[in-house]
Amino acid sequence: MLPHPVTAEALADATTESDPDSLAAAERMRRRHPPEVAAAALEQVTLRRRAVAKFGDRATAMFCTRDGLEQATRPSVAAHHARRFVRAGVSRVIDLGCGIGSDAWAFADAGLEVIAVERDPHTAEIARANLVGRAEVITGDAEQLAEEIIGERDGVFLDPARRTTSGRLWHTEDFTPRWAFVTELLADGRTVGVKLGPALPHREIPVGVEAEWVSDRGETVEVCLWSGPGSVPDSRAALIMPDHRLPADPGRARLPVSAPGRFLYEPDGAVIRSGAITVLGEQLGGWLLDDQIAYLSADAYTSTPYADAFEISEVLPYSEKVLRRWVRDQRIGRLEIKKRGVDGDPAVLRRRLKPVGERKATMIISRTQQGARVLIGRRMPR
Repeated sequence: MLPHPVTAEALADATTESDPDSLAAAERMRRRHPPEVAAAALEQVTLRRRAVAKFGDRATAMFCTRDGLEQATRPSVAAHHARRFVRAGVSRVIDLGCGIGSDAWAFADAGLEVIAVERDPHTAEIARANLVGRAEVITGDAEQLAEEIIGERDGVFLDPARRTTSGRLWHTEDFTPRWAFVTELLADGRTVGVKLGPALPHREIPVGVEAEWVSDRGETVEVCLWSGPGSVPDSRAALIMPDHRLPADPGRARLPVSAPGRFLYEPDGAVIRSGAITVLGEQLGGWLLDDQIAYLSADAYTSTPYADAFEISEVLPYSEKVLRRWVRDQRIGRLEIKKRGVDGDPAVLRRRLKPVGERKATMIISRTQQGARVLIGRRMPR
C-alpha cells in the first residue's frame, strides 16, 4: 500500500538518486514520471534518509511527512509506552493523533489491538501505509470521534499536535486536541498516556497525574503524563532509557551550596526537568555550585547513568585572556566548552581561544558562590 501519488516504480527510481533534493534529480525523475509523482517519490526518499537517525533500518520502508517525522516517537521510547499499557492490563489502545504511526506500530508489536485516529487526511494516508496489517487508521477529529470509538476498557494514547505552519507551539491552550479535552481524559479513570515536549511546566500537570521525563541516547525527548491503572498519582520521575528510573522527591531538603570539589556532575536533562536533582545529589554525596545552577559537585567519584561526570584538575577565573593563555600553554587542540549561568556562546568562545595542539580538555563555565569560574575537567566513563 503506497500513499497517493507515490508509485512503486517512482519510489524505486528516486531511491537511486544520491541527492534527491537536487534540481538534477527532479529533472531526471520528471522525464520518467508525472511531476506530482516524481516530487512525492523524491520527498519520501529524502525523508527516509533523515529518518534513519531515529528509526534505523526500519526507515528504509517507512513513509513520512516532514512534521510527522519531527514529532514521531523513537522506536525504543514507543516500545516503553506500549509496555506501560501492557502492564496496566490494557488489550486495546486508541491512539488519538497518531501522526505517521510510530507509537501505533509499537502498540501492535506488543500484541495490543490498535485503532489510530489522525485528523490530517494526507498524514492519515501515510499512517495507513506504515500500519497496513497492524492497525485500523481512521481519518477524523479525535475529539469528535472519542466518545464513539473509545470502549470502557480501552487505553488511550495522545500525542497532541504541537506544530503549525508557523512553527512549534509552546502553550498548552494552542495544542490539538484541546488541552481541556486532554485533561478530561486523564481524569476519567482509564489508562491514559499523553506525550508532550519535555519543557512542559510542572504547573500545567493536572492533579493526580504521573509525569515521566524520558531521555534517550543523551537527549531528553519528552515528558509523558500517565493516569489510571499502572500510574503513580502525583509522582515525577526521570527515565534514562532503557530502564534507569529516578523518582523526584519534592519533600527533601535542598542541597547545600559550596565551592567546587574534585568531581563535577552534569545531570541529564530528564533529571533536571523532573526535579530529581536533589535525589541525585544525595546519591552522589554532592552539593550545588550555585542554588540556581544544575551542576553538582562531590569529592568522590560515583558512576551514575543520571549524569555526566568530570574530574576537575584546575579552577580558573572566567577571563578570556587567562583561558587563551591556558589553552596555548597546555597545547589544547580539542576543546569542549560547557556553561551554565553565564552569558556568551561556547562556540564563539572556543574560536576566540584558538585551540591548537595534540591534547584535549573540557572547560565547564559556571556561576559559583565565588563568581563565575572555569573548571577544567576530564570526562569520566558514564
